[in-house]
Amino acid sequence: MRNLLTALVVAVGIVVTGPAVAYATPSPSDVEKQIDEEWNKLEPVIEDYNGNHVKLTKLRKEQKSLAKTLAPLQKQVDAAMVEVRGLATDAYIQGPPSVANAILTGDPDGLADKLTLLDQLTRTRKASIEEVTKLRDKYAADKAEVDKMESEIAIRDTDLKGKKTAIEKEITKLQKLRITAYGNSDASDGPLRTGPCPVTYTNDKGGRAAQKACDLIGKPYVFGSNGPNSYDCSGLTQEAWGSVGVRLEHYTKNQWGATTPVSQADLKPGDLVFYYSDLHHVALYIGGGKVVHAPHTGDHVRMASIDRGPIAGYRRPG
Repeated sequence: MRNLLTALVVAVGIVVTGPAVAYATPSPSDVEKQIDEEWNKLEPVIEDYNGNHVKLTKLRKEQKSLAKTLAPLQKQVDAAMVEVRGLATDAYIQGPPSVANAILTGDPDGLADKLTLLDQLTRTRKASIEEVTKLRDKYAADKAEVDKMESEIAIRDTDLKGKKTAIEKEITKLQKLRITAYGNSDASDGPLRTGPCPVTYTNDKGGRAAQKACDLIGKPYVFGSNGPNSYDCSGLTQEAWGSVGVRLEHYTKNQWGATTPVSQADLKPGDLVFYYSDLHHVALYIGGGKVVHAPHTGDHVRMASIDRGPIAGYRRPG
């Protein structure tokens, strides 16, 4: 980070010569290039945090579901064991049934039927208990595995939160340099809207998702946010498609995996445009070679040219 700050100082033309500091007029494109380069190192960590948090949320839901399934099974096993203990107590007090007792106290002709029935009842009860116990043990083993994964993911989540805090501090420093370079706190990469949005309107889910993204222009970028007052890149696309009933997870790689590939020639409004080989940035196509995206901290949801960075591919939700 020290090298980056030095590079940015040079980029904005700050010359330190003792107490006096001279400011040269910076080139906005040079400043933005430096910040974009650093942001492209930070954004993968942001999306890693998003993906890890999605996984943690799923595991915690699975824990609750397994616990809910286990409770009645455990009650069945406990009830069965109480019944078995009762039978054992009765047998101890009364003594086990014998052929002699059966002959003396009952009809000798029904002895075989009685013993057969007793054997069947014993087998059925034993099989029933074993079946429930096996089912309980299976779910208990599943829950133990989920608990283990949840614990590991929770540790990683805490670690990533720490990294998130550190990243936000570095971004704040970058923003101060950016503001210094532009000379005001409202500096940005140009107008938020560069024309009609969507450029091409279609009254299908993609077109309506594109319209939703356009409606969110001007909302500030906030690391890890998916609305309603701020967004990061995958939070924006999640919100846009969620508005038309299509669920996307808050993680670029999961959004990539859950959508269908399309070619550049077949792009329609609402399609997702992924950038960089590690898929750490995503935008929403609005027609006319334009996208809406949430760029980085200090900026806002905005329109941009589709070729704002190296494109990894195009995908269609729904």
